[in-house]
Amino acid sequence: MAGHASAPHPETWIEIRPQGLYCVPGDFYVDPVRAVDRAVITHGHADHARAGHGAVAATAETLAIMSVRYGAEPEQSRQALALGAPLRIGDVTVSLHPAGHVLGSAQVCLEYKGSRIVISGDYKRCADPTCAAFEPVPCDVFVTEATFGLPVFRHPDDRGEIAKLLDSVALFPDRCHVIGAYSLGKAQRMIALLRAAGWERPVYIHGALQALCDLYRDHGVDLGDLRPATAGQKGVARDDFKGEIVLAPPSAIADRWGRRLPDPVVCMASGWMRVRQRARQRGVELPLIISDHADWDELMDTFDDVGAPEIWITHGSEEALMHAASAKGYRARALALVGYEEDGQ
Repeated sequence: MAGHASAPHPETWIEIRPQGLYCVPGDFYVDPVRAVDRAVITHGHADHARAGHGAVAATAETLAIMSVRYGAEPEQSRQALALGAPLRIGDVTVSLHPAGHVLGSAQVCLEYKGSRIVISGDYKRCADPTCAAFEPVPCDVFVTEATFGLPVFRHPDDRGEIAKLLDSVALFPDRCHVIGAYSLGKAQRMIALLRAAGWERPVYIHGALQALCDLYRDHGVDLGDLRPATAGQKGVARDDFKGEIVLAPPSAIADRWGRRLPDPVVCMASGWMRVRQRARQRGVELPLIISDHADWDELMDTFDDVGAPEIWITHGSEEALMHAASAKGYRARALALVGYEEDGQ
């Protein structure tokens, strides 16, 4: 897409402020890292969806996730936006489009006087049974993440990683397999992938995953039989977990909770498991390269699919991605935003 000849370039109406990306003619921020008066939120991960904003617009699912994570904020105004539905804020038309990252995740499209910028938030291009698939939106400027913006990051097929997990479960029937998985998105996706691969037995989950798994179910995502992973408590014997699959936040696996499980095979589901040193540092016996972010090839394909002549890069491996985008003929710019943390995706 090319803007009208007289259309103002997005760099004239989008500013980089300490709070994040600010839309001047709409007087709002997208994914601000500090509390602001008015925010449009791409998805529910904590580095993008913060508490304390005065007014928030997002998908209904993202607003529900924020309620689970932050509770009721009585002074806050919330507006749920259906995907593709336009909303006028000031002089800007805002619309949300699927990002394929987690439940409710969306790209934010801003249109002003014939100029269009799309802010991706976080996204991936591979199929995910727990959320709507990414949809390319033609624009003049595409704002991309670069979490896995290095050529070494080429993610394998999810199904092969799940098959690797199930092979290990069959090989070690006297051990349990405990998988470190981020509580929003990754845990639910892992469960859905296991179900798709034919795992009909219960999946045991750490208590920290329960509320978000319930939310996914409330939004129509079938996760099957989930049970609390409470070895040594409430009459559940330690040996009952032999041959079973347990999901927990990565931080829980190394603490006292993890030691209640019978000789666990420690697994980690993350794109970072492509880096063997990371797996070794975290004591991971079975790394599972399953990511909720676009890998190198998906990033490159996305630039071509959206057709934007200009690419802005927000967080991750900015320099490498900027160089590659420039080599493909795009005008590329690294925004060097702060506050968007590396997660377990």
